[in-house]
Amino acid sequence: MSFLREGGRPAADSVHIGDCRLAARHRKPLSRDEARRALTDGGIRACEICQPDSELGILD
Repeated sequence: MSFLREGGRPAADSVHIGDCRLAARHRKPLSRDEARRALTDGGIRACEICQPDSELGILD
């Protein structure tokens, strides 16, 4: 998961596959279950380039 800065604190922006070139420097590794929850219940978007939602079997 990559992060943006909001008010000086990191804030989740999107979920990426581990080697995605668009992932931010400040990132937190997630388990498959955590990534699924972030994408389905957490309101976090999937990267349009590496498409972790497809990798995880999540359909729009």
